[in-house]
Amino acid sequence: MTRIPSKQEVLDWISANPTLSSKRDIAKAFGIKGSDRIDLKRILKELEAEGHLEKRRKTYRDPDRLPPVSLLQIKAPNTDGDLFARPLEWHGEGIEPIVLVLPRASDPALGEGDRILARLTLVQEEDHNYEARLIRRIGTNPKRVLGVFRKSSEGGRIVPIDKASSTEWTVAEAATLGAKDGELVEAEQAGPKARMGLPKAKIVERLGNPSAPKAVSLIAIHQHGIPDAFPDAAIEAADKAKPVGLSGREDLRDMPLVTIDPSDARDHDDACYAQADDDPNNPGGHIVWVAIADVAAYVTPGSALDREARKRGNSSYFPDRVVPMLPDRLSGDLCSLHEGVPRPCVAVRMQLDAQGQKISHRFVRGLMHSVASLHYGEVQDAMDGSSNDRTEPLMDSVIRPLYAAYEALKSAREKRQPLELDLPERKIVLSDEGQVQSVNFRDRLDAHRLIEEFMILANVCAAETLIAKRSPLLFRVHEEPAPEKLEALRETAQSAGFNLAKGQVLQTRHLNALLNQAAGTDEAELINMSTLRSMTQAYYSPENFGHFGLALQRYAHFTSPIRRYADLIVHRALISSHGWGKDGLDPAEIDRLEDTATHISDTERRSMMAERDTTDRYLAAYLSERVGNEFTGRISGIARFGAFVKLDETGADGLVPVRSLGREFFHFDREAGTLMGSETGLTIGIGQRVTVRLAQATPVTGGLELELLSIEDQALPRGGRTSPAGRSGGRRKAVKAKRKKDKIARKVQHKRR
Repeated sequence: MTRIPSKQEVLDWISANPTLSSKRDIAKAFGIKGSDRIDLKRILKELEAEGHLEKRRKTYRDPDRLPPVSLLQIKAPNTDGDLFARPLEWHGEGIEPIVLVLPRASDPALGEGDRILARLTLVQEEDHNYEARLIRRIGTNPKRVLGVFRKSSEGGRIVPIDKASSTEWTVAEAATLGAKDGELVEAEQAGPKARMGLPKAKIVERLGNPSAPKAVSLIAIHQHGIPDAFPDAAIEAADKAKPVGLSGREDLRDMPLVTIDPSDARDHDDACYAQADDDPNNPGGHIVWVAIADVAAYVTPGSALDREARKRGNSSYFPDRVVPMLPDRLSGDLCSLHEGVPRPCVAVRMQLDAQGQKISHRFVRGLMHSVASLHYGEVQDAMDGSSNDRTEPLMDSVIRPLYAAYEALKSAREKRQPLELDLPERKIVLSDEGQVQSVNFRDRLDAHRLIEEFMILANVCAAETLIAKRSPLLFRVHEEPAPEKLEALRETAQSAGFNLAKGQVLQTRHLNALLNQAAGTDEAELINMSTLRSMTQAYYSPENFGHFGLALQRYAHFTSPIRRYADLIVHRALISSHGWGKDGLDPAEIDRLEDTATHISDTERRSMMAERDTTDRYLAAYLSERVGNEFTGRISGIARFGAFVKLDETGADGLVPVRSLGREFFHFDREAGTLMGSETGLTIGIGQRVTVRLAQATPVTGGLELELLSIEDQALPRGGRTSPAGRSGGRRKAVKAKRKKDKIARKVQHKRR
């Protein structure tokens, strides 16, 4: 008698093989024949009855995709007035799909918290995955809020931490869950929505002191739904993992590979080595090795570790912590290329000519032994003549050859002309207690650029190899700017006195020419910011559309499999295409590459938003003691409700609300990116130099409110600000007189009736 699989085995198969989910496919997978199919049918019926599977015609589906008719919960409208909804029938392991509701004119008005039955259409839009049409409204569901609890004699209130929400919630004494005043809590709506007054809530979880050290990143992790606790199965698998040996690998342990990372690096997933090429046919050439941690040896397709890694998509980095894609046993130990210990790797040997052009490359699966774990600063110091005890013995054998190869790659880069934006990166320095000590701008050293160029070249090699071997893979795609964004950039450049060529196929060298025109001028930051705004967002795709920003036709992420699932996919593809083992890319993964690409592009954006929010909160905390101080900055964005200013000193972004600009009306021109006063003609636009006063800093939300003092060193015109006399005062008196006249006329008319 054939062994009948368990329910879990059936679910695992369907999850891993979404395109082979008919009863016949499942029977074939488990070798079930004849009368044994009756037992399989019974198992499928039970799984369907239990809600684990849904039958669609002759196939069973794992609820990784939303059904065509779904139950949704309406969210609050966004700033553009779009209505999104949360799918209540989502049971997948990935991040929740984004559903855009498209109401018809005949549909009833929908509000936050409403539950609806809707028909869904799967779409591939940048900001949503499904579009929904209302079938009927079926009720409401409790809304949740994350905020700070403020205790009172009758219970208390919750002040939301979300900058977009200003509505407080009331909490009855019996619903506080023992929360203390000032504590961070999660609560849900209690009872029906109130027609008047503040909404009522009950606390469902206490999260501690929001101002305590390291609470800032916890808020972002919680708010953005980043998984920060590994399931028991993943931890158990990681704990059972054993170091990989030499069997089936090329021995690279005698090669003096080194890792070069930030001084506070939490993992080491890439190592490098360079030497002069001794091939007489390549005079002045170089051999560069890049070795990458072999994560695929430990994280196999379909395993508990793989499912969790795919769910997370990537590691998320914060000033005080990291939420890793893999458990620490792997990310911080077995997969990390620590100094002095053997580690499995996938390495690429690249042959360069004297001008930095790649002549050839080959990949190997090897075992390496890092001779040193260095950081950027000490490597750069060594090249600048200040070596230490760690770098001095490596100068001739490792460090100088690395820089020699980099000099050649610089020549190749100059010919390729990738986009050269000059936008300084902030670094928040925390004390041991988690308080902000300083906000610095990261140095861009040649040591950084060296590693960057080596990694880019290795990524190109991975893409080229897999294309040549006709292997499926995930490309890193960055498409050229949209025409309307490019035109907006051109107008900004012209208004600043610069020129962006028109009437030709846009290339990065054209943008670099614009950036070079602005370099060293007062408008340099404006042009860099505007160029960045014109760019599309990079994403992952099984189809190759090239990488515009890097000016590369073939590009895939290969160099960071500890922290990016995309790189793990590329490693598995290399393993399969080279025949290095059974832990390569399997058919089930290939079938869902498109879904994986969409998912990990979404998780990447989720992490970026969480990291940005955390930075904003730390900056607000840092500046909260300087309320009332004046700062210089530049207008970085314009909205209907105000102007955003990026402060020079810290790079923090603050808002100048329209209401603080005076009593006149300000016209918002979206295309021009300006606010214009109706009475004074005051025009506020992106790129203008300003002086502002810090009016308010709210660490729990990350909000900074600013008061505008001057634009381009010119004081603001007085007419539209607060003067009770003049045109604005005269107009207010005329309006009051007209209202009084109309009121008297209505009374007279009423008496005549």
